[in-house]
Amino acid sequence: MTEPRWLDQDEHHTWRSYLAATRLLSAQLDRELQRDSGIPQSYYEILVRLSESPDRRLRMSDLAEVSDSSRSRLSHAVARLVANGWVERESCPTDRRGAFAVLTDDGFEALTNAAPSHVSSVRSHLFDRLSREQMLQLGEITDAIVAGLRESSAEIEQECTSRQQEGAVRHEDRPSSRVA
Repeated sequence: MTEPRWLDQDEHHTWRSYLAATRLLSAQLDRELQRDSGIPQSYYEILVRLSESPDRRLRMSDLAEVSDSSRSRLSHAVARLVANGWVERESCPTDRRGAFAVLTDDGFEALTNAAPSHVSSVRSHLFDRLSREQMLQLGEITDAIVAGLRESSAEIEQECTSRQQEGAVRHEDRPSSRVA
């Protein structure tokens, strides 16, 4: 086993600072969004993604991907949004297992009402604390992190798919164990 590449003092500080900043910022934005609009940040993100989509609709699997949510977590969130009358589920005509999430007019209105205070919070807690240069650097940095994570995720998914396919082939090759 190879020795791990331990973090130096600057890397350790940056890592801890990054963790604290992302946790604190997310928690603060969620608290303010809930206080001002009664909408959790995760639901707000779903409403935004639907509002930006053609016909304000997305296939559930695509919505999970663009909102960086697991399918089960998304399904639960959409169920709550349906109960609020903000989203409707529609069956997919070409795939019985598939479904679409569709933003309703009431959902669009809730999003429209929540957006101004949320944008103000984002600006206040993030962008107003950075120079223009820092903001652009932060965008480049987070883009690089996201790209690397998506690449790693795709590689792991490919490995898992390959293993599943190999397992299925091995299972098919096994002689049947019937008792005569």
